[in-house]
Amino acid sequence: MPGSELFGAEEIKEVMDVLNTGVLFRYNHDEQRKGIWKSKELEEEVKKFTGAKYAHAISSGTAAVSCVMAAAGLGHGDEVIVPPFTYIASIEGVMMAGGLPVFAEIDENLCLSAEGIRKAITPKTKAVMLVHMCGAAADMDAILAVCKEYNLILVEDAGQALGATYKGKHVGLFGVAGGISFDFFKLTTAGEGGLFITNDEQAYKTADSFSDHGHTHIGANRGMEDHPIIGLNFRMGELNAAVGLAQMRKAEYIRSQNKKNKAYLKHRLSEISDITFRPMPDPEGDSATFLNFFLPDTDSAQKVVKQFTEDGIAGANYWFLNNYHFINQWGHLKDLKSAVPLAINVLGAPQDYHNLQLPKSQEVIGRLISFGIRCTWTDEQMKALADKMIIAIKKVL
Repeated sequence: MPGSELFGAEEIKEVMDVLNTGVLFRYNHDEQRKGIWKSKELEEEVKKFTGAKYAHAISSGTAAVSCVMAAAGLGHGDEVIVPPFTYIASIEGVMMAGGLPVFAEIDENLCLSAEGIRKAITPKTKAVMLVHMCGAAADMDAILAVCKEYNLILVEDAGQALGATYKGKHVGLFGVAGGISFDFFKLTTAGEGGLFITNDEQAYKTADSFSDHGHTHIGANRGMEDHPIIGLNFRMGELNAAVGLAQMRKAEYIRSQNKKNKAYLKHRLSEISDITFRPMPDPEGDSATFLNFFLPDTDSAQKVVKQFTEDGIAGANYWFLNNYHFINQWGHLKDLKSAVPLAINVLGAPQDYHNLQLPKSQEVIGRLISFGIRCTWTDEQMKALADKMIIAIKKVL
């Protein structure tokens, strides 16, 4: 959890700025807030860091996905290709907008592959929800070519990928828009929060209004603002924005430390000939939040994770058995259980979710272990950790 590792005086100062004004709401109250606009400052920092023309701070990464769907004009009955490996919020965002998720294969880069997308396309396919998993970009050249060939709308969930780039361009800026999570477990954090980024002015205006009941945010009287569209309440409060602002000013340092620490750990684990590492189309663009490596098969991966636990090694994620990140455990989705009727309940699922044939995804995630990188590790801590991991893996292999 890199961002939360560095909580300190900077976050306290920004939060106290807000509390001293008494204005926790991100809009209006200009005189009382005495020039304190943490959400606006946060958005400026995000634009500088990502290179986006527009950034909008909202309440969560899930809200960001919903705003991305709205900005792209995707909704009722639209078939959207999605990955089986992602945090469930990506799929929830499609379904809550009225879309119909169509699952396609990922590859060893842990993201939808161009081949997987191509095989999942039907005459009803409208868009691709591309998720940049575990801190690094998908193969954008190949995926953009498929989207162009079939005239598909590209939207991006970069929830885990703040700081990740592809050939110098930040993820989330290749399609209509991108959503980023700003929660407690990310590169930088607002505690709870999300970020919407885009280079498209109209997409930004749509998200800005959609995230606040359709308000235009024009004028000094909130009660007299126009409502060009129907929206929801996805506003970020000033206290969360204050924490996020201090954190974004540390983002480049965190990313550089992550890369250094990940490189050391990867170098050490490379001593073991039976493990392989995630192949990335642009390694320089990695945000380095995870070291992703593969064991020879699912059985050995599960045994290694168990051995890590027995040896007191913390930080390993085994997504194959995780309830929220891989489709095997999404019984509520497969059964279409929802608190409210959704379009998919009326129109029907475009696939039999109980009998999906995704052998490549099953094989990849079954062998995968993702190890979280900390930016505050000392050299001594990294050496001790690497020693323990190597011993544990060799016990199994």
